Amino acid sequence: MKTTFRSRILASYIFLIAVPLIVLGVLYYRTSLQVVREQAQRNEYEIVKKNNALMDTKLGMIEQNSQALFLDKDLFRIFSNLDPSNQAELFEADRQVSSVLGKYFTLNEDVYAYQLWTSYFTFGQSLPQGDPTQSDVYRKAKEAGGKLVWYPTYNFSSMFNQSYLQGGSLDFSHLFSATRYMDFSYLTNTTLEKMPPGAERPVLTISFKLDALKSLYEESFPEGSSYLILDSNDQVVASSDPAKITQNDKEPWLQQLQRQNSGTLRMKLDGKPVIVCFDRSAVTGWISVVWTPESALVSSLVPVIRTSSLLVAVMMGILALVLAYFMAGRITKPIKKLLSAMRSVGGGDFQTQVAYHSNDEFGILLYRFNRMNEQIRVLVTENYEIKLREQEAEIQALSMQMNPHFLYNTLNVMNWTAIENEQRELSKMLVCLSSMLHYTSRKDWGAVHLSEETAWMSNYFYIMSARFEDKFTVSYDIDPRLYEFKVPRLLFQPFVENAILHGFDQVDTGGAIAIRGWIEGDTRHFEIADNGRGMSSETVQAILYEESTSIGIKNTIARIHLTYGGEYGISISSEPGSGTRVRIRLPLHA
Repeated sequence: MKTTFRSRILASYIFLIAVPLIVLGVLYYRTSLQVVREQAQRNEYEIVKKNNALMDTKLGMIEQNSQALFLDKDLFRIFSNLDPSNQAELFEADRQVSSVLGKYFTLNEDVYAYQLWTSYFTFGQSLPQGDPTQSDVYRKAKEAGGKLVWYPTYNFSSMFNQSYLQGGSLDFSHLFSATRYMDFSYLTNTTLEKMPPGAERPVLTISFKLDALKSLYEESFPEGSSYLILDSNDQVVASSDPAKITQNDKEPWLQQLQRQNSGTLRMKLDGKPVIVCFDRSAVTGWISVVWTPESALVSSLVPVIRTSSLLVAVMMGILALVLAYFMAGRITKPIKKLLSAMRSVGGGDFQTQVAYHSNDEFGILLYRFNRMNEQIRVLVTENYEIKLREQEAEIQALSMQMNPHFLYNTLNVMNWTAIENEQRELSKMLVCLSSMLHYTSRKDWGAVHLSEETAWMSNYFYIMSARFEDKFTVSYDIDPRLYEFKVPRLLFQPFVENAILHGFDQVDTGGAIAIRGWIEGDTRHFEIADNGRGMSSETVQAILYEESTSIGIKNTIARIHLTYGGEYGISISSEPGSGTRVRIRLPLHA
């Protein structure tokens, strides 16, 4: 029996430890991969944003410098007074213009060419462009009317209709440009001078080789990554696939990215899971998209994660087997002691105690068993006393239930005695008192219909009027719809009692109590107003928020809050000599 039990415990330990180890190993492996993916995704997204920020910094200088040209005194003088028919003057102007443009744009290493185009001459660096004013780049600049236009990558020979250059190995075969229509002006001390109306306004064109974009992306991302830069019209500005450059790419997933500015997502392209990061340039408005296969990001880490997971699982498994063997031996001995002691207790021997010599869990278990056995013995002894007390409590409860019936019967006898002696007023008072006693002694203290509450109030007012010899009158103005709803029992009693006993204590006649009820929206309102002596604001605060003798009012407020919530309750407004007005707010449906 001993060997079998230990074997079962050992097998249970192995099973209970092996299964979690396998589950935890799988979870650890998947979680590690997930963490690596997320970290790689964040890193790649940051690189995309930093590349965009770097490019925006460089291209933003073009925006600033081109704006500065508008007020350049030398360019204003040259193009305001230039004679296009004078070749010598044109070449001299070209030298001066190249010098001015060089001051603004030579410091930007990514600028390939800077030029000012007119229909009669191209100023600045010379390129085989023919007549650039016939190009789409020139047309876009004119249409923008002075606003800087970023023209996406274009084929040089096609843009400028230089077919003889096609097929050649030009280092400027693909360019992208920033272009702006220049209407020069010059600010003197007091006035702003503008170019003569007849003078042709040139178009500034700053051109960049495609390598300025390629170097950023091809050197920043893991091997296997692809990138794409699109303008707002889905034209490819730059791409890891040279065949796509200058083409339109309207793939649905790219259309989805165009509707956003920046972000990252995971998706499948060509059946492979990839991480996509994208960000829009604040300068050009072009969106940069980079996607990398997940396998390229985690391939180097997968063997490390797999090996470490397997090694941890093997080590924990061996350790678990050793611990399971020793734990099985420590469990069986205390259990045998407990089984022997339990058999004795089952036979009725509550004096049984188990010896223990350790303070570990099993020692505590044996200690608790000894205490439990002692408590069982005490409880068995006390059980008889408890039963006797319960019987005495039941007898007292029955006696208390008999008291109201005794009072009803006594009041009934007194009522018939008053009728026989023709004391009608006394008879009516006894009937009212009997009804009030029946109402307040009901076992169910739940809500009651408003009609029951007002009936109790009528009996109460009748008795109090007889007691105080008609020193006050009562009037009702209650919306009939309120009688469809229930209210807490004895809702008004503390307030009318306060009015009679304290409000009218200094008057002999003329006291008036007005009870109103109405509905506003989803709220029921009740008001008890009197013309008594009133109270100070300090007394009102004490009644509502501090310790006071108004126990009935405190209980009523507490019952309303417990039943309907803290937003409903009671407010009191009063001033000495001006009476008191109590407002009660209850929900319409409760």
